[in-house]
Amino acid sequence: MNDARATQTLDGKAIADLAEQLNQLLKLRTFPIGMKLFADVAALETIPGLRRPAPGKTFSTCQLVTQSRMAGFTLGITTENVPPFSSCSSVIGLDAPGEIYTSGRKMEGVWFENREAAAAHQAQMPRVPAGTFHGLAISPLRTGRLDPPDICLFYGNPAQMILFINGLQWRNYQRYDFSITGESACADSWGSALKNRKVSLSIPCYAERRYGGVADDEMLMACPPEDLQRAVIGLHGLSKAGLRYPIMPFGPQAEPGEGMAKSYAGKT
Repeated sequence: MNDARATQTLDGKAIADLAEQLNQLLKLRTFPIGMKLFADVAALETIPGLRRPAPGKTFSTCQLVTQSRMAGFTLGITTENVPPFSSCSSVIGLDAPGEIYTSGRKMEGVWFENREAAAAHQAQMPRVPAGTFHGLAISPLRTGRLDPPDICLFYGNPAQMILFINGLQWRNYQRYDFSITGESACADSWGSALKNRKVSLSIPCYAERRYGGVADDEMLMACPPEDLQRAVIGLHGLSKAGLRYPIMPFGPQAEPGEGMAKSYAGKT
């Protein structure tokens, strides 16, 4: 955007431009990506450059997300591409969770001491309702191949995430409350954002770190394209005010008045 205060029509090209600006503003380590759900698998397969897992090969959704954000792949999946013993496909609405999950039997004695706690975990997980969608595409936003994506996602450290939230709040303030599912944190990120089409910040879980390769310092932001645009506009505004990433430490033993005077000059 030539003028950071202007809004754009959010087609794939405009979102690719926003992703590039986000990269420049927050200096992200990996590509921001998009997800798009499809009711018609044939429509999914028309995406340019689409890769499908080889027949018989399955990946967890967090592995596919990492392939896209690190290697830059554009991936298309259906239920047969995710492990049948996982709940990956039910989080994104490609099917419903099986009784082994909803009863709590699957995670009893693993993540939870008892079946009641395991069943409560499943009952409270954000999921896309089953029955409408049969495929999901994941692609770096820079490609513009999801035109437009349903949601945009990126990984970053806590400092990058709080500045992104500050950007969201720059023009029209609202307070954000994010959920913590615990294990199966994908339900808090792409599950919640795909279901509710609202901003969602999550702390990646054990499985995302073990199988998806998420780093210890990474968090995951998911949001609709309109909120990505709103945050980028806000990040430009913050940058003009001198509030940028990386955040320069002033020093825990320095008198803070000098630093604050630069930001709050004339505000007394």
